[in-house]
Amino acid sequence: MALPLPPGVDDAQFRAAMQKMAEAIGSQWVYTEEDDVMLYRDAYSPAWDEPEELLPSAAVAPASTEEVQKIVRIANEYRVPLYPVSTGKNLGYGGSAPNMTGTVVLDLKRMNRVIAVDDKRHFAIVEPGVSYFDLYRHIRENKLKVWIDCPDPGWGGVLGNALDRGIGYTLGIYRDHWQAHCGLEVVLPNGELMRTGMGALPGAKTFAEYRYGFGPYVDGLFSQGNFGIVTQMGIRLMPEPERFIGGQIRVPRRRDLIPLVDIVNELENSFQVGAPFFGSPLYALSFLDPEVRKIGFDYSLTDDQLDAVAAKRGLPFWKVDLPIYGPAPVAEAVWTHIQDRVRQLIPEASFEKTMDYRFPLTDEQARAMPHKVQIGVPGLEIFSVGARSDYNPHPTDGHMWFASVLPRSGEAVFEAQKVFAEASRELGVDPIFPNYFPPMGFLSNAFMYINFLPISKSDPDRNKATRETFRYYVTAAGKAGYGEYRAPPLFHDLVSDIYSFNDHALRRFTQTMKDAVDPNGIIAPGRGGIWPARYRGAKP
Repeated sequence: MALPLPPGVDDAQFRAAMQKMAEAIGSQWVYTEEDDVMLYRDAYSPAWDEPEELLPSAAVAPASTEEVQKIVRIANEYRVPLYPVSTGKNLGYGGSAPNMTGTVVLDLKRMNRVIAVDDKRHFAIVEPGVSYFDLYRHIRENKLKVWIDCPDPGWGGVLGNALDRGIGYTLGIYRDHWQAHCGLEVVLPNGELMRTGMGALPGAKTFAEYRYGFGPYVDGLFSQGNFGIVTQMGIRLMPEPERFIGGQIRVPRRRDLIPLVDIVNELENSFQVGAPFFGSPLYALSFLDPEVRKIGFDYSLTDDQLDAVAAKRGLPFWKVDLPIYGPAPVAEAVWTHIQDRVRQLIPEASFEKTMDYRFPLTDEQARAMPHKVQIGVPGLEIFSVGARSDYNPHPTDGHMWFASVLPRSGEAVFEAQKVFAEASRELGVDPIFPNYFPPMGFLSNAFMYINFLPISKSDPDRNKATRETFRYYVTAAGKAGYGEYRAPPLFHDLVSDIYSFNDHALRRFTQTMKDAVDPNGIIAPGRGGIWPARYRGAKP
């Protein structure tokens, strides 16, 4: 496969730029051979080996902020676009592939210093190459009494995940990783270095403690944006609690989801619980029982008929697992309060204390805990979900995520099931959200309705159908008032189109700023649907 050139850059110009970058950071850190460059290809590309697939032209891996500045200045000189990535895989959301074919990947994983961790003031300052495993290891080795909030899987970058608005599992103020960030160091598109918030004050002592500083708050431009390259970030850490209780609530009827969600909202918004994990035993059973699976996609059934399906099998219709953190007696009191509160609205609910841990744990105890991300321990167990098994004998080559943001209510979940069922019927494809599909409670103030669409490396027709389904779902979601949380780069323009209030006033505003601060269109053209003027008229 011939590697693509950046649009508007000829071969001689590109080679000169790569040579100059090699002189700046060392030739061993400039990758121009196909075997090296294709490692940055999206392993789960929904356009694998098709003309639409987004491919890089080269990759460079600086080791310091100063080297990033040198690369950015060279890129401006030769008008070579850059696509910064941190560490991890970003599987299902585009991997490390750029938004525009021919872009040079700027790989920041060599910048892997944990600059500071404070377990009295509860923050860390990290570079882009620091993974959740790295930060966790640093905390354990130094016997610090703080937790990270980590997503699945743990190989991702703390900084990069926050910039992409990743989410975790503990209390809301920590598991919204962008909300938990505090202070950025950024290389701007002209190569200049800027610090935001209190970091703009030379010698600031509260860089990672007070995010706003003085004047306009600009950090949001660098989250899912393309206004600079973040080289340091502060992030808030959770103090290690004395106790963790995992409590499960089970309710018998489909409509019980409405009061159950209302109660969980009340508990979470008053900081009594962490991320709620909603589920349905019927959904789990559907992978093994063809009859239950068929019933799940029969949208003509009434609530009473669906309730009978669960009752016949001795199952609750819904369950929710609630993590409780705090001093030992407080955690126990919260669990008692939860049971009392739920019984007031759903008398038939049942309860089980599924986990009860006191801290600190040994490494062996932490590794043995099921779903240990709830206590800030990173892992890779999430990959067992799609692995070959009795109920999944033929796993796909990969997947892409469809993830709409819904109002946090039971009524909204039922409405979304109808919206996507109708979209599937109109398109003539199998639906992906059965009528017992649970909402995801990762977001701190909204639901995410998320499922995967399959990817194949050998069947382009299947990938074409996946792309068509994704586009149709995004459009249907937009009409219903739902927007996407994230998306692979191939679909950033589509998702951006949905956010169209007042003739796309938001996009026009950000593109005006893009042209002002990045006139050569160097940093991640097309990311977030923001194209610089250089490419806007005829997007590559």
